[in-house]
Amino acid sequence: MMSGFSRSSAAGLLAGAALLTVAACGSGSAETAPAAGGKPEVVAAIYPLQWLTEQVGGSDTQVTGLTAPGVEPHDLELGIQQVTDLKNAALTVYIKGVQPAVDDAVDADKSFDAATAVTTLPAGEHAEEEGEEHGHEEVSYDPHLWLDPSRLATVATKLGERLATADPAHAQGYKDRAAKTAATLGTLDQELAKGLTTCKTKTLVTAHEAFGYLAERYKLKQVGITLDPETEPSPTRISEVAKLAKAEGVTTIFTESLVSPKVAEVLASQVGAKTAVLDPLETKPAGDYLSAMRDNLKTLQTALGCTA
Repeated sequence: MMSGFSRSSAAGLLAGAALLTVAACGSGSAETAPAAGGKPEVVAAIYPLQWLTEQVGGSDTQVTGLTAPGVEPHDLELGIQQVTDLKNAALTVYIKGVQPAVDDAVDADKSFDAATAVTTLPAGEHAEEEGEEHGHEEVSYDPHLWLDPSRLATVATKLGERLATADPAHAQGYKDRAAKTAATLGTLDQELAKGLTTCKTKTLVTAHEAFGYLAERYKLKQVGITLDPETEPSPTRISEVAKLAKAEGVTTIFTESLVSPKVAEVLASQVGAKTAVLDPLETKPAGDYLSAMRDNLKTLQTALGCTA
């Protein structure tokens, strides 16, 4: 899961139209565009940011998710409704490098790039070669920062400040909710750290390299079969990962709900392992961000042989 997915020419035209329309709307983050109910309308590009914006914005904003549940966010094409949402929004919350169509369409004066709020990690080890293969411009960092709750807590604080600037009348409410959300994420971070401290293996073999931030935060080692879920791994790559998985006693190959499990199943059969779903939270889960991350913790504890 990285930036640089193919877009149709129609999507490109729509994205360009969105950029022109939003820019024509006026600049300056201090000027908000109220929604029909009189509240500033904020567009969140992907589910984790939608959840975060709802927590920080509270009853003072109207939050719209740009990517529908169950839709692969990287493949998003901007339709008429999405263009309208971007045009009318007081603020768009996104992460550059996740959705090229959104990257092209947002207005810098009316947007908040969460990646600018934290220290990012380098892109996956295959980023350059896969970017060249697809003919895409890749960002130099891994955009999946929401899988580290401590980083997302920092984003919450910065988002509260940005909303306070955009809507001064409710500034204190934004700051208070941002602090509360950051504290909640801090508790989640502590749960993950404690739950993943003692594990038989520290190696995560994943369908694609989406879990770098989680691995870095909790001292795990991520081995992705591919950088992005649309790339078919070479037989050489599968052989390399299988060899490493056997050497490190890996018992589980992780796949995802929006990604075909076929490659992971092939690898698992070669290793003598099983497969399990690890949610990268690119789309809305059955519960919410917090419950999905706790489900991920349980999955990891079982797969890695962690003791409480």
